[in-house]
Amino acid sequence: MLRKELLRVSRAGGGYHPQFVDQEARPLAARVIGTYQGHVGKRREQLDAAIESLERDADDFKLVRGFAALLDREAVFETRAPIPPERTRRVAFERAEAVGVASEDERDRALAAAADRLGVAPDDVEQSLYADREPNQYLASFESPWGPDELLDRYNLSLAQTALFDATEVRIRSTEPRELVSAVKRLGLLYELRRTDGGRELIVTGPDALFGRTRRYGTAFARLLSTIAGAPEWRLSATIDDRGTERELTLETGDVLPPTGEPIAEPTYDSGVEADFAARFEALDRPWTLRREPEPLEVETSVMIPDFAFDYDHAPFRVFFEVMGFWTPSYVDKKLDQLAAVEEVELVVAVDESLGLDPESSTEQRTETGDATAEVAARDHRVIPYSGTVRVKDVVDTLREYETDLIAREIERIPEEIVPDAAVVSLADLAADYGVSVAAVEDNAFPDHRLVGRTLVRPDVLEEIDDELEPGMSLSAVEAVIESRGLSDASAVLSALGYRIEWEGLGGGRLRRREE
Repeated sequence: MLRKELLRVSRAGGGYHPQFVDQEARPLAARVIGTYQGHVGKRREQLDAAIESLERDADDFKLVRGFAALLDREAVFETRAPIPPERTRRVAFERAEAVGVASEDERDRALAAAADRLGVAPDDVEQSLYADREPNQYLASFESPWGPDELLDRYNLSLAQTALFDATEVRIRSTEPRELVSAVKRLGLLYELRRTDGGRELIVTGPDALFGRTRRYGTAFARLLSTIAGAPEWRLSATIDDRGTERELTLETGDVLPPTGEPIAEPTYDSGVEADFAARFEALDRPWTLRREPEPLEVETSVMIPDFAFDYDHAPFRVFFEVMGFWTPSYVDKKLDQLAAVEEVELVVAVDESLGLDPESSTEQRTETGDATAEVAARDHRVIPYSGTVRVKDVVDTLREYETDLIAREIERIPEEIVPDAAVVSLADLAADYGVSVAAVEDNAFPDHRLVGRTLVRPDVLEEIDDELEPGMSLSAVEAVIESRGLSDASAVLSALGYRIEWEGLGGGRLRRREE
């Protein structure tokens, strides 16, 4: 993206048309690149003077400045001074105050005193005093990633991105709709997917539609164009707020080209919030399977693709989960209203409270943890505020509310008393036999078995084990007896039979009666 003052657009016919460049501008692009290359090792003010000379000779000075703005990001400037400038100024100003500088001679005396204090020559003090100021810095290196042709392409893309920064709404059609929606979601943009006669149209809220718009949203929004331009065929129309006048901007295949050699839809604000959440959730032992970007949900004329779905492992029940970066209260309400129109669909929404944009206040009036988040959360218990990362505990707590009802339904499907055929069976295996969760069976009555740890065991099996155990046996021998009966939790079995292990340093342990 370019700075707003470098925007070049035409308003002919009441539209809003970025002034793209073609091969006619190639010689100028080459001269600007050459100017940077020829000023390596020289001061910034010399480079700036050379660029200003090109501006005077060019038909449009904004075009030269636009090229330079892009190349400037690839340039490395450094401060070159015998003494650190900040330290030099501090000592020089102290000496100037003592001397009382009012003339050139008194200035020289102050610099000489500062040089004496610093142990350097007066010329070194003069050279270092303002060496860190931008005009005095040196162009240390410059390696342009673009030749003249590539610079033209990058300029056109940046010009379009800058024009779209004033968009209130952007409507996109693409031959790669799935990839486009995925990019929008990764970037955290506010969007809606509508069904039309010709297919599906993606509507994205533009930065200018948000009263509390931030540079971060605008940057994420600009990166979306890079993804759009990568599709084989696409068309974009945008409503632009041109200083209070609505104008239409239209772009299509070939107007701009995607950048090469860099990720085009990597978010700059959340550092993989969704990936981080997924990894932490899947590490838990919960009765839910996490699905990434499940099937689209069609709601009247709209389509929504949630970030995740939680599938309950023991029944056909699904909870959708949406992670929102930038948002407004009305946007969250709209998302929830969409799902309210679909029967038997549950949705949990996580909203980043630090990125919430309250349309009722300006950026200055809105605090990062302002009232907007609390108001949204208060309206619906399915909204989970977060900052930085989504807390897995908050999501698990919400899912537990569903689990309570699901487990109650499971309990209705199984008898109050359960008599397994096997002499030894774990609660997990028993629950799997009935197609329910462990929580649904663990509180049932088991008249023919005893619950030992998390395993059901017939009393006669415990008696057989007890008959083979003798005080003084080694732990390894005890474990062999227990495992021969199909049990693995030796600690739970010994506790049930009234035994304990007496440890003998690092050499192992011996079996003892609890009363011993």
